[in-house]
Amino acid sequence: MSRISNWVFVLFILPAFGQSTATLVGDVLDPGGRAVPGALVRLTNAIAGYSNQLTTGDDGHFQFVNIPFQTYVLRVEKTGFDLKQQSISLRANVPFKQDVSLTIAGQGTAIDVTASEILATIDTEATGTRTELDAASFARLPSQASGRGIESVLLSFPGFAADANGAIHPRGAHNQMTYVIDGMPITDQLTGAFSNAVDPTIVQTIELFTGDVPAEYGSKVSGVANITTRTGMGSGRKAAGSTQLYAAGFDTLSHVSQIQGGTSKFGYFASVNTLKSNRYLDAVSLDNLQNGGNSERAFTRFDYQPSVRDTVRLNLIGGRSSFQLANLRSQHANLQEQRQQMRDFSVSTGWVRTIDARSTVDVTASYRTAIAQLFSSPGDTPVTASQARHLSTFNVSARYNRVSGIHNLRLGADLQRTPISEFFSFGITDRNFNDPATEGYLPGLRPHDLSRGGRPFLFAGKLTGALHSGFLQDRIRWRRLTVSLGLRYDHYKFVAKGVQLQPRVGLAFHVKETGTVFRASYNRNYQTPPNENLLLSSSLEAGKLAPDAVREAFSGGVIIMRPERQDFFETGVQQTVSRHIGFSGSFYHKRATDLQDNDNFLNTGIIFPITLAKSRINGVEGRFNFLPVRGFSGSLNFTHFHAVVTPPFTGGLFLGSGAVDSLSAGPFVIDHDQKLGVHGMLNYAYKKQWWASLSVRHDSGLVSNPSDPVEVARDPDYSDLLPYVNLTAYPTRVRPRTVTDINVGRDHYRDDKKVWEISFQVTNMTNAVALYNFQSIFVGTRLIQPRTAGVKLRFFW
Repeated sequence: MSRISNWVFVLFILPAFGQSTATLVGDVLDPGGRAVPGALVRLTNAIAGYSNQLTTGDDGHFQFVNIPFQTYVLRVEKTGFDLKQQSISLRANVPFKQDVSLTIAGQGTAIDVTASEILATIDTEATGTRTELDAASFARLPSQASGRGIESVLLSFPGFAADANGAIHPRGAHNQMTYVIDGMPITDQLTGAFSNAVDPTIVQTIELFTGDVPAEYGSKVSGVANITTRTGMGSGRKAAGSTQLYAAGFDTLSHVSQIQGGTSKFGYFASVNTLKSNRYLDAVSLDNLQNGGNSERAFTRFDYQPSVRDTVRLNLIGGRSSFQLANLRSQHANLQEQRQQMRDFSVSTGWVRTIDARSTVDVTASYRTAIAQLFSSPGDTPVTASQARHLSTFNVSARYNRVSGIHNLRLGADLQRTPISEFFSFGITDRNFNDPATEGYLPGLRPHDLSRGGRPFLFAGKLTGALHSGFLQDRIRWRRLTVSLGLRYDHYKFVAKGVQLQPRVGLAFHVKETGTVFRASYNRNYQTPPNENLLLSSSLEAGKLAPDAVREAFSGGVIIMRPERQDFFETGVQQTVSRHIGFSGSFYHKRATDLQDNDNFLNTGIIFPITLAKSRINGVEGRFNFLPVRGFSGSLNFTHFHAVVTPPFTGGLFLGSGAVDSLSAGPFVIDHDQKLGVHGMLNYAYKKQWWASLSVRHDSGLVSNPSDPVEVARDPDYSDLLPYVNLTAYPTRVRPRTVTDINVGRDHYRDDKKVWEISFQVTNMTNAVALYNFQSIFVGTRLIQPRTAGVKLRFFW
């Protein structure tokens, strides 16, 4: 393309649409080069479930925006012309122009690529484990409707183990996830007990990285979920929307209302989601005592194109939840009524400028604040606690993108500031909890034993942290080989300080003759400590609570937490099994220093961060994708990871007898470890109206606390849970479970427009009784949800 035609292209196309999405534009022409109006243009990716279509105007022009990075099939059809379809790789936000020349029916070749490429079941350019899912694929996913968010969708990907209250373990880590929403990074722990999760109904696509994570991502990179939200831009309607009502067991009621609209230069999308349930979090006993809660979430997105080169975007996100903390039987008998409230608000603005036909610049500025409060009650036992935690994040990022020949270059910088304030108070209310006559007595807790005339422990602290980052990455595609090269620099300044250079390199080689892709990668990662309760965990005041032996060994009981340094190796293969079946598998090895984890503050429900000296994690995972055949489609995932950590604790707060034992303990299998997880999805669609989705998930069980079964049998709070945990095994584990969910629905159309839909859902069909974990020093005890039926009704207008 000449320099003049480059600038003509820039002046007459829609500019790059978003920081992490692509734009495709073009013209449909007849054999004489004249515009073809009324042609149907469709863009699809069968693996991700992505599908979008439009009709060309009088000028034969088409434009697709907000497209996730991937390889797609572009299909154009018009009466009187042969069908035309071809593969297009969209991997940058630099605008991609693709004109399509049609041939008169019967006079030319209808297809430019082979059927195997059109029905591609593999991603030939992926240098690491990368999975993508479109909203159309997970909208019908059967899942419980309590305080769950996007994490319920992530569990349909390989590499994840499910834990309580929506917590997930990506590849043996403890939830070190980054969520990037339209360019805004969120590293908060987005689970039911920590922070309000991302509403899956606002999501258009999810791009998940768990291997060979690009250098632009840092801080928490055990998994990176790059989320593209829904937009009204280019919809061609002033207003359209829907209202959804849902009712299920445990008095669960929810409502979602959405509206969107827009033109070629302006678009908006808004959503409001409300929920109440009497099983808001996962229960701590079979009785589900005091476990009600409610939440409200709101989201708005505006897109505007002020000029042919510029696009700006504004996102507003808000959420609130209020819920009870589930009781054990002894706590319920004592009338304990603890409650937690969480609020969050985010604003993010983005600007993308097209420099020329090969280059763009994009800038994102965002602010997020989250407040968590725990309210005590007069009946608290064995410990009473209250908390107020305020975490804010200011982030500014800039990116330069250039596509030149075989190179796809991206470089940028991020500036982040994180002000934190924490208040925490606790006191012992049960004389038997820390009895001086018992073996596990902790003298540091004696001043705060209210049952013996002590006073409440009080902590209050404020601090502002900073993370300054820069990166350079290049994706090189040469013939059958794809190489990703990246280098990242992080300068972390918070409770601890540190710097780290992180090289990241990956390659993929495509063997076309067999439909095989081989890949390998190495990443150096630098994971910063969790911000939630970081000041409490690092305080000298809290250190005084630790056992004497720990205080003598570790500077008064507290060592400042340092970022986790990690070497991550991965090898993998993708294979086309048939035209409709593809397989992707990988083996990985991670070794880390100062492994990050969480601990439970004296069973108060307050989770605080800790680190351990070293860890070694090996894993194998795979995924079969089954593309649609006669209405049937689906996937099958399997996951195995073995996680071994080596004490002692090297950062954070160490309480209880386990802290003393760790001083001389050897390597042990941590509670993230799971031998096998299998998840199968089967979908069926009949004549556009009827559909069904079946989910079957098997988990062999996470590692539990090595409790004494004799003592457990004597404890009325836990004795009836003994059949669901194996305390005689090494390591001890919760017992295996298999959970089956189903969702069946019908869509009603009028004049080819959907008017309403209804679906019936049953989760845990067999009513299996099982544990996520048992008396874990990290997260406590939680049970899976029993069989629950629900009905959903949605109206479109």
